Amino acid sequence: MARHTELERKYDAEADFVVPDLEVRVGAPATHTLQARYFDTEDLRLAARGITLRRRQGGDDAGWHLKLPAGKNTKREIQLPLGESAQTVPAELATLVTAHTRGRPLTPVAEVETRRIERPLLDEDGRVLAKLADDTVHAHPFGPGGGEVRLMTWREIEIEAVTASDGFLAAVGDHLLAAGAREAAARSKLARTLETVPSAAPPPATGTAGDVFLTYLGRHFGKMLAYDPLVRLADHDDDSVHKMRVSVRRMRSLLRTHRRMIDPARAAGLDAELKWLAGALGEVRDLEVLRARFERRLEQVPDAGREPTWLAAMAAEELRARDRLRETLSSTRYLSLLDSVDAFLAAPPLLPRRSGHRARTETAKAVAKSWRKMLRRHAHAAGLPAGPARDAALHRTRKAAKRARYTAEAAAPALGSPAKKLARRAERLQELLGAHHDGVVAAERLGELARRPGTPATEAFALGRLAEREERDRERVLRELPAVVKKAAKPKPLRKLGGS
Repeated sequence: MARHTELERKYDAEADFVVPDLEVRVGAPATHTLQARYFDTEDLRLAARGITLRRRQGGDDAGWHLKLPAGKNTKREIQLPLGESAQTVPAELATLVTAHTRGRPLTPVAEVETRRIERPLLDEDGRVLAKLADDTVHAHPFGPGGGEVRLMTWREIEIEAVTASDGFLAAVGDHLLAAGAREAAARSKLARTLETVPSAAPPPATGTAGDVFLTYLGRHFGKMLAYDPLVRLADHDDDSVHKMRVSVRRMRSLLRTHRRMIDPARAAGLDAELKWLAGALGEVRDLEVLRARFERRLEQVPDAGREPTWLAAMAAEELRARDRLRETLSSTRYLSLLDSVDAFLAAPPLLPRRSGHRARTETAKAVAKSWRKMLRRHAHAAGLPAGPARDAALHRTRKAAKRARYTAEAAAPALGSPAKKLARRAERLQELLGAHHDGVVAAERLGELARRPGTPATEAFALGRLAEREERDRERVLRELPAVVKKAAKPKPLRKLGGS
């Protein structure tokens, strides 16, 4: 299974468009005929998320291609060989889109034939910077049941980076625009074929507290779905598990800080299932963090030895946890959770008495309440003597800071700069307390490893040296903490918010 990140820009052009001088070296053209069959669910669930899944013949990259959105002008592409069947999607790719299909069959939805004239764009030494593809496209969207309904024809120009930056692509695109090309109306050939050209995204709804809640919940559910296939693919720390887990945490946080405006039973049920998912993601993420932390520590301790057996065991443990996580993401319980969030967003169980209030009042109250809780928890922790009880209290403060941050982030579109400022301050406190908690967890793990029967004396010595580093770092964090809390406690942003 080959993977790469695709960076490209697309332009629409008339049939008589002439490619202008691009002020860059252009290599000899090559002509290809590309035949692609696209697959999706009957209700086009992949297309709705900007995902394309196709089997393409012709050209220099024939095979099955799954393209996942990865930012502006960027997609992650996963490729497999053509194989024998043109009708059945390979199981490896079908699994990656399980969160979207949820048991619905993947069937052909369109066929696209492209006559492509491809020209390499070269640097002064003849190295390929990008490829310019001049495409004449003939597309056949299928109707219900797979029946062909019409023929569509158009011309488009693609510039795909090989080693070039997006800035280079944009500069080439400016020449195309000046010659009469237009920014592409569709994000892909399939989107144009299916006439799923996205309209401009509407501004987030911010009028009522319910609007703020649903906008934020929906945004992070979308992010959670986007990270799902990357988590399934990952066999090392590529940040996908962390980002999916953060999306889940944001959703949980909002369910709790806005619980007064939601049907209690529905909110509690959804929160419980999201907590279960966060736990499955957390098992992998915690191992990622610890292993990476210990690898860095070993580089800082010259006489600690290299590649100790306990670190190799942690790597193996992480791989097993990833396998369990993939099983979780293919489970009936997980797919039911996704359906539950869809149903929650489609028919929100909001209580009108609270959710219908103006965001300027009700959402501001939610932010202020979470903020005061964060400060109370820190005050309690600060009054405790050093030891496990204070460590646990600081961890609870971290959780409260995280919740205060997410609540302020959700409120920012409605409440503006005061909410953004609060979110930044809570983030700083969260990060600092996170560093402390990571140190506590790391020290506990190092102690367990050192006490394990059969640990060689040399490794026990190295573990002790690492534990000393952890202790010094925790002391540094605690020295920085009072200034960060003092800044967070300043009342001005809350007063401007109207939630004090």
